[in-house]
Amino acid sequence: MTTTLLQSMVQEIDGRAHRLSNLDSYYAGETPLSFMSPEAREALSNRLTRMSANYCRLAVTSIAERLRVTGFTRDGAHDPALWETWAANDLDQLSATLHREALILGSAFVIVWADETGRPVISVESAHQMIARRDPGTRTITAAVKKWATPTGTEAVVYEPEKITRYTSTSHGATAASQFTAAETVTNPLGVVPAVEFRNSDRLLEPGVSELRDIIPLQDSLNKLLADLMVGSENYARPRRWATGIELEEDDDGEVTNPYPEGDRMLISEAPDSKFGQLPASDLASYETAIRSIVAQIMAVSSLPAHYVGVTGNQPPSADGLRAAEASLTARCEARQATFGRAWEKVMALAHAVATGTDPATADVGIVWADPATRSAAQEADAVVKLYTAGLLPATSALERLGYSEDQITRIRAERRGEALDRVGTEIGQVIS
Repeated sequence: MTTTLLQSMVQEIDGRAHRLSNLDSYYAGETPLSFMSPEAREALSNRLTRMSANYCRLAVTSIAERLRVTGFTRDGAHDPALWETWAANDLDQLSATLHREALILGSAFVIVWADETGRPVISVESAHQMIARRDPGTRTITAAVKKWATPTGTEAVVYEPEKITRYTSTSHGATAASQFTAAETVTNPLGVVPAVEFRNSDRLLEPGVSELRDIIPLQDSLNKLLADLMVGSENYARPRRWATGIELEEDDDGEVTNPYPEGDRMLISEAPDSKFGQLPASDLASYETAIRSIVAQIMAVSSLPAHYVGVTGNQPPSADGLRAAEASLTARCEARQATFGRAWEKVMALAHAVATGTDPATADVGIVWADPATRSAAQEADAVVKLYTAGLLPATSALERLGYSEDQITRIRAERRGEALDRVGTEIGQVIS
């Protein structure tokens, strides 16, 4: 059963490799020009091979940079141990990488296991190497496979609720079960697959969807318009000169050539019938109108505000104006927080189970996100101080609202206690004296 599962899931990984690589190319801005015929490329001597205003990367990073985890709770209370596990696995940096991977490719994965000392080890995995299979009834993960290439062949690991099996193969790009040999099998004490999928989708039955899906055709159109603009500026924007009554010249091969090279600034002719003139330059304003139209469509489908894509006015927007302009982007980030938050809670529940030897289902883990909305430090501090002064927020919650991490809050509280003890000691000394 395991070898059959391995073969089918490895083939799924290989089957989607082209689609994922295409998404990587758009994120990197390394896509070839679309909508340009081979004749047009030849006419340009193949000089214009790539032109991209990379809004695909901007659409992803504008969301990823607002997805910041600031803490975890267990049974409704803050759990410093979970945050220590988070920091020990460098997830304060790697979580941003995972969010970008899920936004670009539609899904990303996390594997939770234990090291030699029994401490939780959390690794971030790419959809290029990993896939999961779900129960159609409960939609829980029933199996997961990670496959990667090595200098000597291919390796794969099958994660199941009861066991974890590692396979090796001497064939590069192995896909058939007969090409793999079971190298190691260990019992899974967790009772569940120790892998969590971060699926970028707001549909129940839809697989993970890339944030670039709606932008890609518009990005191709924009690249074509920019290429046409560059061609137009090269060939038509500069006034073209003409001359009549000039005797043409021949080169050594007998071919007729222009007696006035492109770089000549002065045209001289001794022929009495010679006439010189200049054609009107081409107006490129129509390209700007078309580009603005495409950019407006990109803004509509990606929730990017105007000041993110370079559309600015004469007056800089106010703080309230910025928040209003970013309202749609903020709402999209909040939706991603809800989607990815459930996955992170499962990850930390598995990590807690590994550390304590308990059932992952019994750990009531919650996640705390930073506010994705744009707000100045002065405005945020003023709002938090008013809530704290009115008695609606305790000091710890106020510090969380200001974006401080668990470690920072612990250090601040310790320093405040130290200052309070110093003041009490000083007052007692004054009374005694």
